[in-house]
Amino acid sequence: MSPQLYLLSQPVFGEGYLKFLNENSFEWSPCGDATDAEKIIEFSGRLCYLSFDPNPRTRVPTREYVRKLISHGHESVLEHAHWTFVLDGVTRGFSHQIVRHRVGFSFSQLSQQYHDESEAEILEPAGLDETPELLEAWREMEGKVRKFYELAAKNSGAVTFLEAREKSRYVRTFARSVLPNATRTMLSVTANARALRHFLTIRGSIEGDIEMRQVSQLIFDLLSIQAPEVVADFKQVSLRDGSPSIIKCS
Repeated sequence: MSPQLYLLSQPVFGEGYLKFLNENSFEWSPCGDATDAEKIIEFSGRLCYLSFDPNPRTRVPTREYVRKLISHGHESVLEHAHWTFVLDGVTRGFSHQIVRHRVGFSFSQLSQQYHDESEAEILEPAGLDETPELLEAWREMEGKVRKFYELAAKNSGAVTFLEAREKSRYVRTFARSVLPNATRTMLSVTANARALRHFLTIRGSIEGDIEMRQVSQLIFDLLSIQAPEVVADFKQVSLRDGSPSIIKCS
């Protein structure tokens, strides 16, 4: 199973900016073809200097303005554009890495303590099938894990000193102790444009971590539609095995 991204919410540039401009006797409107995320970024940038240009002939197109902000390192205004999405078909091992991104990210993850994982998928690592001996050993390990988890669930009746809710938590706590990093999980993620750029910069091209690169591709594809100028200095390439890599051009 490959990682999947499901968009839940996206930036919306509301009409409140018009009231703000009118009440402060400013004149300005987004210029050119731009997404709501890019409009939010431009407006926030112009607010810093009150540089609302009323002349449509000298007004810089929104996307050009965003491009200049990024090239000048003024990326704090990118934090006003944020997205919420679900990542599914990823491993617990991957989740341990992405949650290390603390600034500009928020996470909610499937709980192994409250959710019955007896039918959970254990995702086979990419390329494992190229070494039959390793693949056989991996599948043997998977079978032992499932057997232990099922055995733990069957013996939950032996826990008589707890109420039903806490009994379930107690049993799943030691049952999940054998679940591997390859166990499938899902996360709800909220992140802003600046944080996502940083994620792509340091995670998008790690050759030895195909899962991380696959997720980076999904995020890159999302931003390429939702805010093209935010990732205009990134590009996708393919490695020798055909898997994606997201690299920063400058």
